[in-house]
Amino acid sequence: MREKIPKNTCPLPRGESLGRGVSGGSLPEGGRVMRFRISGMSCAACAARIEKILSRLPGVFEASVNFAAARARVVYDPERISPQKMVEAIGKEGYELVPELARQETTVVAIGGMSCAACVARLEKVLGKLPGVFEVSINLASGKARLTYDPELTGISDFRRVIENEGYQFLGLSRETTSYAGGPEEARLYELKRRLLAAWALVPPIFLLSMADLFPFVSRIPRETRHFLLFLLATPVEFYAGWEFLRGALKGLRHNTMDMNTLVSLGTLSAYSYSVVITLFPEVFVRAGLPLHVYYDSATMIIAFVLLGRYLEVKARGRAGEAVRKLLSLSPPVARVIREGEEREIPAEALLPGDLVVVRPGERVPADGIIVEGRTALDESMLTGESLPVEKEPGSRVIGGTLNLYGVFRFRVEKVGRETVLATVARLVEEAQGSKARVQRLADRVAGVFVPVVLTVAGLTFIVWYFMGPEPRLPNALLSFVSVLVIACPCAMGLATPAAVMVGTGRAAELGILIKNASALEEGARITACVFDKTGTLTLGKPRVQEIIPAPGYTEEEVLRLAAAIEKHSEHPLSLAVVRAAANLSVPEAREIQAVPGKGLRGLVDGKEVWVGNPAWVAGETSISSEFRERMERGSSGKTIILVARDKEVVGGLAIADVLRPEAREVINTLKAMGISVFMLTGDNRATAEALARELSLDGYRAEVLPGDKACIVRELRERGFRVAMVGDGVNDAPALAEADLGIALSSGTDIALESADAALMRPDLRLVPLAIRLARATLRIIKENLFWAFGYNVLAIPIAAGALYPLWGLRLSPAIAAAAMALSSVSVVTNALRLKRLSL
Repeated sequence: MREKIPKNTCPLPRGESLGRGVSGGSLPEGGRVMRFRISGMSCAACAARIEKILSRLPGVFEASVNFAAARARVVYDPERISPQKMVEAIGKEGYELVPELARQETTVVAIGGMSCAACVARLEKVLGKLPGVFEVSINLASGKARLTYDPELTGISDFRRVIENEGYQFLGLSRETTSYAGGPEEARLYELKRRLLAAWALVPPIFLLSMADLFPFVSRIPRETRHFLLFLLATPVEFYAGWEFLRGALKGLRHNTMDMNTLVSLGTLSAYSYSVVITLFPEVFVRAGLPLHVYYDSATMIIAFVLLGRYLEVKARGRAGEAVRKLLSLSPPVARVIREGEEREIPAEALLPGDLVVVRPGERVPADGIIVEGRTALDESMLTGESLPVEKEPGSRVIGGTLNLYGVFRFRVEKVGRETVLATVARLVEEAQGSKARVQRLADRVAGVFVPVVLTVAGLTFIVWYFMGPEPRLPNALLSFVSVLVIACPCAMGLATPAAVMVGTGRAAELGILIKNASALEEGARITACVFDKTGTLTLGKPRVQEIIPAPGYTEEEVLRLAAAIEKHSEHPLSLAVVRAAANLSVPEAREIQAVPGKGLRGLVDGKEVWVGNPAWVAGETSISSEFRERMERGSSGKTIILVARDKEVVGGLAIADVLRPEAREVINTLKAMGISVFMLTGDNRATAEALARELSLDGYRAEVLPGDKACIVRELRERGFRVAMVGDGVNDAPALAEADLGIALSSGTDIALESADAALMRPDLRLVPLAIRLARATLRIIKENLFWAFGYNVLAIPIAAGALYPLWGLRLSPAIAAAAMALSSVSVVTNALRLKRLSL
């Protein structure tokens, strides 16, 4: 027997504000009011605890927490405490405090010069200390920082000042319409390419001149000449091609910080400087009995390999963001608008709401609006992932960026610019790509202390090799020191998570799934139960007449005509189903219609009284034969029955049911095969719910559920140990979507910015639900693989570079090979993340 969801044991939270409250009088001198949303509270004791903690913070005058509304109001002194401190204090207690300001703003700025996770950690720390900044999230993969702040306390000028003071480039605001259009990214690639070509043009002759033992003709060149030629060739590599690293290291030095640029610069300058001294002052080494061996090849090959890795990494990161870039490129540059009775071509960005626009075959729609004239079919696959064309007619909505396949039509513009669906999707995907998964916190913490640890290890390596290693000690110690510095750059750690999140959310958008943040991907990967709303989700939400049951002496057509005559005067969904079923029949006129709430309708048809409604009510007005009652019961399984009576005599009945989505059974079987339990919630009666649950082989269901109780049932499942995904229509299911670990809303394609859900399906296809979970699982797997590779690489590589294999096998790692390995580690994590682009339905 299938298990039903247990009876509701956790009533929804109700009640008034708890705690002392805040006086409504004037504020203390210098005081300000801050409101917060609170998550994580489960009872009144939680509210009291939060209020107590807030009240005791220095600088807080008064605090009031409303448990029912999940809100807090705090009066505080901004000179003594910042909202961020309040958030941190409550966060330590296991609750989440989110600032709720009338003028709270979020902006995205582009930053140049970041090269590794240590750069990200440093900038997040200093930006987060600005007064009025609530949240800072920097994505190394995209080079963008997302800041949530109070515009009355701080702003863009402060962000620019801090970023530039730390030695990085402020590249301006990242706007949705331009953030992926090249600009700084293309300039960055061009600069790297120039330096890379210069390095690799000079490295081969440097390598050749350094291998006198392998090439006899080189050995015939006098040593002093060879060294001087190497000096001339290596210097531009070190100071032109290598300026990429030297510049970053100098900036860090000015601000007492270290990152991967510090490691590369120290390594290459050590090898280069040692070689320069040998070249210009060889007698010093001759007197000390040291070999006259230069290491220009090591210094230049390090720069060449690391530059190559960085170039490939930036190029791969560009591919990670190409999903949104493709979306934005779909917006046409011009539009044909009708103004003053004439058709004119104007820039698409100059369109205004209310404009009448003409779209011809093969053109893209320049804005969102409603068709007023013409019929056509549009290719909406760029947003919905659905390859089949969508038929459009007057009154249909059109989405900017979609492709007109054949007809000419005119539409009235409703939304332009950042308000269009296209811009909204791009913005939400970009925000998701910039968000951080919880699993990234470990990498961030490690990266913050990684460089100083590596410098310490490199220093110890030099000392051990210099005092305990084989002869020649100084060159051996120097090479081991350089190898440790170069191989340990923390680039891979910084890219492991954001690269996967960028590709995962971008691929989701291509498939028609809008994922709003990295946490949704994490939660989606851990889902063990999926709860579906029935009406409009598992079903199409459009009831249909499934069967007509005529009483003896009547025909199906007579029953349907009488029912439609009465029901066409009602807007009830069941009434509309009856009217649709009788669309091709000649329906008589009805008069004196009366609606009996909760029971049905009655009126006069051809002078005779007719009742149409639920069986109990109609049966009370007439008598039903036992034979007809049996026929009605046989046809009522899982359906709603409407009886039709005329002049105290039952004419027949209609069995009406909502139509199951064609893919529903396939989706539920897929989810169960993935190890996920499937439940259903519905406001329908128990018989209908049980029949549908049996048909779909559900693991459980709950019938006669009010919209407000759905969230409580989701909470029950979570308390039983399930990680719950809730799938609903995003309107009356909003509380349940918010309560679930992962809320998935079915969207119409034009209403994709659903606040309550973590993910939105941009076309009404339930197959996207298991696909979203598969994508989340794949993304989390890629993140774990990347982090394992990044951490494992450093754990293994640093000891090898330090010489751990030398005592046993006499093996050492040259600086050039160390540089190649470091570059490979960064490229590998981005390339691994790009595998997500192959995921499909």
